[in-house]
Amino acid sequence: MSNPQAESVIRNIIQEICAQCSGKGQTISETLAAFIVKAAVLDPENDFNVDRTLTKDDVGKLIASCIKRLMDSGSPSLDTIKMQVHFDMNYSTRDEFLKEHHRVLNSRLQPVVRDITDARARGRDELEALYRKIVSYVLLRSGLGSPSDIGVVREATAALQSVFPQTELGTFMALTREDKEKQLKELSYIVTGIRLFNRDCGKGGEGIDDLPEILKDALKVTNNNLGTELKKTLRTAFHLTGVILSLLEPLPASPDVPPPLKMKQSLINVRQHEFFLKMLMQDISECTQHVNDLETEFQMKMQQLQETVQAKTAVPTAQVYPLFIALARLWSGFQDEVVLLSVLSNIITSLSPFTYNATSLTETDEFTALLKDADILTDDERKERLSGPEHCIDPDKNRRAEFVFPDTLRDFDQLPIEFQGFCGYHLTVNDRFLVPAVPSIGLLQYKDRFYAFSSREAADVFAKSPELYISVAVELSKCSPELIQLLNMSVHFSVGTPGRKVGQDDIIKAPVTKCDSGTQTDTHFMESNIVKSYEWNEWELRRKALKLANLRQRLTHSVQTNLSNFKMDNSTQVYILKAQLTQTKREDASSVPKPVTYIAGLRGLQSTSPVKVDLTLPVDTHNNITS
Repeated sequence: MSNPQAESVIRNIIQEICAQCSGKGQTISETLAAFIVKAAVLDPENDFNVDRTLTKDDVGKLIASCIKRLMDSGSPSLDTIKMQVHFDMNYSTRDEFLKEHHRVLNSRLQPVVRDITDARARGRDELEALYRKIVSYVLLRSGLGSPSDIGVVREATAALQSVFPQTELGTFMALTREDKEKQLKELSYIVTGIRLFNRDCGKGGEGIDDLPEILKDALKVTNNNLGTELKKTLRTAFHLTGVILSLLEPLPASPDVPPPLKMKQSLINVRQHEFFLKMLMQDISECTQHVNDLETEFQMKMQQLQETVQAKTAVPTAQVYPLFIALARLWSGFQDEVVLLSVLSNIITSLSPFTYNATSLTETDEFTALLKDADILTDDERKERLSGPEHCIDPDKNRRAEFVFPDTLRDFDQLPIEFQGFCGYHLTVNDRFLVPAVPSIGLLQYKDRFYAFSSREAADVFAKSPELYISVAVELSKCSPELIQLLNMSVHFSVGTPGRKVGQDDIIKAPVTKCDSGTQTDTHFMESNIVKSYEWNEWELRRKALKLANLRQRLTHSVQTNLSNFKMDNSTQVYILKAQLTQTKREDASSVPKPVTYIAGLRGLQSTSPVKVDLTLPVDTHNNITS
């Protein structure tokens, strides 16, 4: 079956599962249905082989198996799968979330920006309407108040007029679209900074909430709720672990009567909940650190702006505009933290319903009776109990295995432990029983992977045949697909076909190890060979080829005179130039007479008319007089 056909069949199966579940009164998402389909294919009990084309009976069997699992509302295993799917669909890293949040914000503002940049206002009314749109954009982008609040609009308009009066709309409209968008964004930052500064001075701040204080209170409440939820989950996990261990002691190689499967499924459920809560706690801790850093920097910038202004009537824009923009960016950081904290709080609240069946099991009378005879230990207490040297693994008992210890390996705490730090022996021998391992007693290194155990005896048994126990763990994860994500075992399914029994040919290969390395080459390890006649342009080569083909069909002519074949080189010799001086016998000079003109009759007498008389002396007479 080709890939498009297989995808079409799987899509139809998922849609059919969703439709039948909806008809039975339970609505599920296509993502959950797809996960259940993969789990059903992986389960060896269903005996599906994806290497061959599924028949109509196989499709019907697959749909029935998935619906049966989805309709089991009291199954802790199904709750764990739902929890994992829900978390994957709603959780994202901090950087991914903020990037997506900014993208959505910009996409929502894009119609307003387009309306401003494409405006062709001519008259006075149109220019005023355009200016009001710019004010609305500034308010929407800053998030400081509603554009429908008259007080907020007046304050924002006054701040905008101080940096961008309405008379500059003509210059703004002459800009390109990219320059308009850039100026709008800059104006939004400056106006936001001005309003924040006025709020700090007590002269404004209409519609502006005290985000730093709101964030501090919200973080405190969220941390308390998360701490309470985590304590409740850990207490349930400790009770389940203690009760199951009490049913297994003394430690058998193959127990005759394993603990109830539902109890172990409940333990998997609460351990997955614990893992998600710790991830969220780390994000909230990072959020708290960011809020503290933002508040410190915000106060510093505000103080710097106060010192720059200091009741001056006029301050250069080059000094205050960067500070206004910095305040706006920091306030935008506060707004990002508010949205991020809200999402994290919603995820914390939404995870609780998925642990209902697991916590309900621990509240039954049967479980309470078992709890009285159990030795309940926390994870830290279990590690302290096995902290002595007498509990450490003895490598001499199994010389074929390689063990590492905290005192023999640097960065021991940073080593990636398989099965997410749970004991591999209890996971396999006791049928999916999760017991936290104690790494301080030693780690088994097998095929560049590290395995931890809850006791020295468990490590000795596991080390005798690690490949067998790893294969069993893979098979168990096929029966309980929620273990694949919880124990981070997806790498084990990259080899072999899902749904087949693990055989000799399906032995899991060791992962490719990674390390930091560097290489260096000489600057010129080979002599340069630059061909100046090389031409990379195909059309230039064609032009040269046509030119050569054209010349091949032409005739050449030569012309020679009678004496041209007797030409030879000629040489000429000259005297070297010398510097010489020449002097005359006497000095002489010449002078010309000064032009003199007299005009008679300038007084305007009626009897006579003005007469112009040239009184300049002749040249000869002038020379005789001067000599």
